[in-house]
Amino acid sequence: MTNITAVDEPSGPRPSKGFNPKRIVIYGIIIVAAMYYLLPLYVMITTSLKGLPEIRVGNIFAPPLEIITIEPWVKAWTSACTGLTCEGLAPGFWNSVKITVPSTIISVLVAAVSGYALVNWRFKGSEFFFTCLLLGSFIPYQVMLYPMVMITAQLKIFGTLWAVILVHTVFGMPILVLLFRNYFASLPQELFKAARVDGAGFWRIFIQIMVPMSLPIFAVAIILQVTGIWNDFLFGVVFAGTQNYPMTVQLNNIVNSTQGVREYNVNMAATILTAAVPLLVYFVSGKWFVRGIAAGAVKG
Repeated sequence: MTNITAVDEPSGPRPSKGFNPKRIVIYGIIIVAAMYYLLPLYVMITTSLKGLPEIRVGNIFAPPLEIITIEPWVKAWTSACTGLTCEGLAPGFWNSVKITVPSTIISVLVAAVSGYALVNWRFKGSEFFFTCLLLGSFIPYQVMLYPMVMITAQLKIFGTLWAVILVHTVFGMPILVLLFRNYFASLPQELFKAARVDGAGFWRIFIQIMVPMSLPIFAVAIILQVTGIWNDFLFGVVFAGTQNYPMTVQLNNIVNSTQGVREYNVNMAATILTAAVPLLVYFVSGKWFVRGIAAGAVKG
């Protein structure tokens, strides 16, 4: 009996050690790109921790040289003026939560079921329906703004949080349905056919087979919706009404206020507080986002 001792040796050039011009260029580009995005964040954080006398010196890149203060953060959250009221960003934060949570849940669930039906349960006119959704993703929001104002007014919800929720749900559907349809199309059809042979129906296949296999694309959809809805300004300022302004609209009112002394430290603190939720979402679920994109979110 012959013993096989030969082992396949790796082929191809070995990684070079020491000076490598290509590697230097790559790392140089990465460092420049990182500095381009991190430098404004550094300025915002350091400015928000300074007092106004130190800010007036004019060196925005210098770290806080005096006592670090969190008073601008407290004022931005509790007592900064956002128009006629001086209640800070706290009311706007809870308005944004009330808008983002139901809008994300409804749009993601409806888009998931729609994408699943378009792939596995084709019906007459399904391709035309998908084409309309695809075209809808390329229509600018501003074109549909006035019709949506009329619709929400007829439904008697204009100026309420429900109007903003409805608008975000409707405008989030095209891209989400496209993502889910492409993802479900990339899954093995044998699983669906085997479940049909076993007698499983529409909802059983979706809940017990498709959903457990689709967690990455659900993460992609949730991240897209949460960041898009939370960062939105246009729909909030048009549909919400003055009592229901989301956090982004209140941030605009704080920064663009023309009364009193311009408090740059409060403005910077308010900006960071407003951006904290999308940043947290990316940090927590960023790997799921990359996994969902790699697993078929852009396949067709």
